[in-house]
Amino acid sequence: MLDIRKVRANPEAVKEALKKRNASFPIDEVLAVDTERRTLLTEVEQKKAEQNKVSKDIPRLKKEGQDVQPVFEQMKLLSDAIKASDEKIRELDGKLKGLLLEIPNTPHASVPEGDDDSCNVEVMQWGEPTQFSFAPKAHWDIGTNLGVLDFEKASKITGPRFTLFQGDGSRLERALYSFMLDLHTSEHGYTEMSTPFMVNRDSMIGTGQLPKFEFDMFHLPSKDYFLVPTAEVPLTNLLRDEIVSADELPIYYTAYTPCFRQEAGSAGRDTRGLIRNHQFDKVELVKFTDRESSYEELEKLTENARRVLELLGLPYRVVTLCGGDLGFSSAKTYDIEVWMPSYDRYVEISSCSNFEDFQARRANLRYRDADGKVQNLHTLNGSGVAVGRCFAAVLENYQEEDGSVRIPEVLQPYMNGRTKLEV
Repeated sequence: MLDIRKVRANPEAVKEALKKRNASFPIDEVLAVDTERRTLLTEVEQKKAEQNKVSKDIPRLKKEGQDVQPVFEQMKLLSDAIKASDEKIRELDGKLKGLLLEIPNTPHASVPEGDDDSCNVEVMQWGEPTQFSFAPKAHWDIGTNLGVLDFEKASKITGPRFTLFQGDGSRLERALYSFMLDLHTSEHGYTEMSTPFMVNRDSMIGTGQLPKFEFDMFHLPSKDYFLVPTAEVPLTNLLRDEIVSADELPIYYTAYTPCFRQEAGSAGRDTRGLIRNHQFDKVELVKFTDRESSYEELEKLTENARRVLELLGLPYRVVTLCGGDLGFSSAKTYDIEVWMPSYDRYVEISSCSNFEDFQARRANLRYRDADGKVQNLHTLNGSGVAVGRCFAAVLENYQEEDGSVRIPEVLQPYMNGRTKLEV
């Protein structure tokens, strides 16, 4: 959520920053509601001061033998007016918060201009796109032929865009997220957490999924809970309504969770296989930092996610998202895209974002600095990485002409030394 003081102090700068998102936002309405609220607060304070003054006069008037009935009538009028104003202020508070919850974060100055993902800027590439001496197959065909993926049974059990991993496929999936968790905890300094797979409404509001994207989420009305769209939600809310000490920062958390999202992209190639499912697995990385170091930590976070792909030997590239492709809560995002031979292009496998204090203001995430002043934390998160997409990338990049798939060396210890998947 944007800082109302920042909006109030320099609304034109906020409007200018939000132009990068190529959409309009009700900044003028926010200012109008804020002005009305502040004016009413001043009037209420004046009425309360008058009420206190009059109430102090009552003992004196009684002592002097004067009729205090008119004073009581005046007090009743003041009390009714204050009550009405307080109710109006509460109404304006709710309206102001509702407006602010619908406005996205302001992009960082380094975020490039652009309308959509075609305007994202490549930062780097690692490795060369995999070349084959035969026509490579898509991962859904490879997995089906090997008997490690079954989309038909998953559809029978639940519906389209779900996947059944079986046998060696289940083992490989578990190997992937176990490898990722081991890497992030042993080499990158993250603390592993095992979180609930359902969260409450406050948690979803805190990280920015609600209210704007409620239609994308799987909701359990009986409890008003939501299936997690990403472990970012439970991990970030671990510190909700808390104040940590500056000397505890930065704080790093990682978790594996299944993720659930109703939005599954447009019709076409992405609806097949593992790229866009309603349920998918992910290892998430979340950081809490002070305001001074958050962009340095964004670079480290992106390196942590990149390291997964490098150890797996999967070619990838990193792009900076333009303003028109930037997520709602993010101030700056790097997408890491893995090479997918059947697509003949790079496909997103991780988004690494700095939210600055946007989520912190929504979820009341704070720290006490060296001077004892309470500040909003900066939050960051990134996939470390999406397990299903990584599974697909391994099948496609390590496939052999005979239909078998070589197992990356770093995964072999998790596969009982197996070096290949084959029929």
